[in-house]
Amino acid sequence: MGRQPCCDKLGVKRGPWTAEEDKKLINFILTNGGHCCWRAVPKLAGLLRCGKSCRLRWTNYLRPDLKRGLLSEAEEKLVIDLHAKLGNRWSKIASKLPGRTDNEIKNHWNTHIKKKLIKMGIDPVTHEPLGQKATSPDVASATSQSNITSESNLEPEGQANSSPPESSTNASSHDQLVNWLLEDELPEIDDSWLNFAVNGDDFSSDWLLDYQSIGIEDPLFDGSILESSSN
Repeated sequence: MGRQPCCDKLGVKRGPWTAEEDKKLINFILTNGGHCCWRAVPKLAGLLRCGKSCRLRWTNYLRPDLKRGLLSEAEEKLVIDLHAKLGNRWSKIASKLPGRTDNEIKNHWNTHIKKKLIKMGIDPVTHEPLGQKATSPDVASATSQSNITSESNLEPEGQANSSPPESSTNASSHDQLVNWLLEDELPEIDDSWLNFAVNGDDFSSDWLLDYQSIGIEDPLFDGSILESSSN
């Protein structure tokens, strides 16, 4: 359930306050010592205003402890320090500066202090030097993980040369095998069976038929030799 309005809005005056209205409001608050509900103030003070309008008029313009004019250098420094901690919570900042209103401080911040900070090279939002970007948690985590992976891939000092040398026995066996291949004579191969005539009367294909008859197939033999010999 929403909050009830401060008035019925019927017959309520809007627009700038008059001097007579200001006088009625000041007299009522000073007479009652400020101990009254703002919803009841308009009716008790004889004003055709809503309670919120009375409260803002008193707080921002009519209360006697208000300071007039621009903020001093000390007040500006305090506002900057409080803004760095509280952000745009102007009502809380105003509570630390007696005689200043939240609306006044906000307007002074936007028109004066923010521009001064930018000229000084300071970000008015983060209060850090301009151009300096805060590292996000995801980027920081990825960078850390990358560094860990790079360090794990590095070999410890001396590890590259820590492999044991080859045994002298393996080297000796290898040398003996090479010497045997180079010095020893290969056995003679009788290649007379390769020197046969394909064309002519001396060629006989009986052995080829016998070769096939026992069920052994030669993948290189396609029967072309038999056809040529029979012709």
